[in-house]
Amino acid sequence: MSADALNSLFSLLIGFALAGALVSGYQALAQRPAGFGLLQQGVAPRSFVAVPFLMFAAPFLIMRNTLLGRRLEQRHRVEFVMMATVLSGFWSLMSGTFVVMALRAIGLLA
Repeated sequence: MSADALNSLFSLLIGFALAGALVSGYQALAQRPAGFGLLQQGVAPRSFVAVPFLMFAAPFLIMRNTLLGRRLEQRHRVEFVMMATVLSGFWSLMSGTFVVMALRAIGLLA
């Protein structure tokens, strides 16, 4: 495995781990699950805080909503599940790349 492929895999995993940690932390603090409805609170400080939160938590939310919809609502379109998985993976890769670059910039990663 090349160094670039390993770096991309590491970024992907960091992105998914960060998304899961953010959503789990939110659920532990707020006693309700996080969702994209956080943006529908009108013009409030909570809405402005929700944007960066959702930028990093979105991969987990997309996969959770997709898998719950498939299981609970009996959606049988495999194409939509595949498309949501690819979208979530790409989003996780980008957010993980941002986190890895930020950690390198502050000197925590070599």
